[in-house]
Amino acid sequence: MTTMSSNSTVSDGTTQSVGFLLLDKFTLISLASAVEPLRMANQLSGRELYRWHTFSPGGEPVWASDGVPITPDASWNNPLVADTVIVCGGVGIQSVITREHITWLQALARQSRRLGGVCTGSWALAKAGLLDGYECSVHWEFLAAMQEAFPRVSISASLFTLDRNRLTSSGGTAPMDMMLHLIGRDHGRELSAAISEMFVYERIRNEQDHQRVPLKHVLGTHQPKLQEVVALMEANLEEPIDLDNLAEYVDLSRRQLERLFQKYLHCTPSRYYLRLRLVRARQLLKQTSLSIIELAYVCGFVSTPHFSKCYREYFGVPPSDERSGSESSRKPATLATSQPSSTRPLTALDQARNESTFASVRMSDRSDLAQSC
Repeated sequence: MTTMSSNSTVSDGTTQSVGFLLLDKFTLISLASAVEPLRMANQLSGRELYRWHTFSPGGEPVWASDGVPITPDASWNNPLVADTVIVCGGVGIQSVITREHITWLQALARQSRRLGGVCTGSWALAKAGLLDGYECSVHWEFLAAMQEAFPRVSISASLFTLDRNRLTSSGGTAPMDMMLHLIGRDHGRELSAAISEMFVYERIRNEQDHQRVPLKHVLGTHQPKLQEVVALMEANLEEPIDLDNLAEYVDLSRRQLERLFQKYLHCTPSRYYLRLRLVRARQLLKQTSLSIIELAYVCGFVSTPHFSKCYREYFGVPPSDERSGSESSRKPATLATSQPSSTRPLTALDQARNESTFASVRMSDRSDLAQSC
């Protein structure tokens, strides 16, 4: 779901300020995955496109989940508070959120700030009531718990979710995909692709990419037959098993199996099976040189036209366009001459001036980007 508010786009010469609220036991990899694309965007563009700051309630050091202490740039009462504030969560999220955190986040929402969360940070936003009526992402370990705790929030297994003025991602390196998506939207795909290359990042994943969630974390331990059926589906993508046979394997009637899927996975068995095959096809499409015909066959589709139709209906693009788009995003960036920054640079940007890649990406005008959208 990509529906960002009007104040989420930038105009030429505007430096976007991003703040990161560090919660106790936050995951360092998620913070780094969110910050580093901003640094590299400045380096490759030769401009101060982004500033970033870290916060804690009193500016005191915060311990990451790996035991590394991080001293924030400021207290959250400091005027450095940014246009966009992202909550960095991690381990034991339920126990680290305080009334002060909630009050501060609610105050930011009243100021129409854009708010986000990485790893388990969306739990804090939901706890503050700031995700009611929104779709959000969270680390897969907390999918079931969030669905139970916050019924007014639509919890997604997507790597990241952009819904109006809320941006949330799961953990690990998923924040990098979210930030690359935002950078590409604001400053062009050439810049986001060049950042990806600098980080030796194989491809930029999007909102339609899902976390690989162990089913036991969705269902718990109470539905062994449903887990067994899904395992059978996953093991038989090339030659799909008939629904009646699947039900028979686990000693259920077809109707009982359909009710289980509707209750716990919110879809029919056939729809779930189709999604598994399409997700597998998308992985192969982006990661191999198999032809569309071969992909259709190995993912259990009776014909190429049927595969293309299902793929387009699910992902919004035909498989041929998906592949060509993936290939073009990996093209090397065009070299350009350095363009001076119109704002006072950060120390990190000053240091980047000595890098061979400094200002190596030609920046498009915002009017050109708007026409291409």
